[in-house]
Amino acid sequence: MEPKTSTRHSLSARVSEFDIPPVTDGLLVGKNSPIGFSAISKALNLLVADNFVTIEVEDDTISHCVVRRAIVRRVPQEKLVAFLLERVKPLMCAQEIMHLELKADVMVEESDL
Repeated sequence: MEPKTSTRHSLSARVSEFDIPPVTDGLLVGKNSPIGFSAISKALNLLVADNFVTIEVEDDTISHCVVRRAIVRRVPQEKLVAFLLERVKPLMCAQEIMHLELKADVMVEESDL
């Protein structure tokens, strides 16, 4: 008696509209990413008018951070980079480009009123 064989396939898709810009809050570009920073920068400049700040990072894994201007207005650039290097860098390798969703809350307080 021949053994029965069967093949089953399953396919699912999540479809959403292409957002402009395709980057929400930022990107971390790995040093050896398949798409270089120059290409990413050109694409963003074509899609978005001056909405992002580019930060060159001196690191063995990350080459650049591209982040929305509004974030850098709320959080000093040095603190942002330190946070990303400490908390996000361990989750990536030099060949990756990581999409960032950032939430920057600021508490403003004044005394002597």
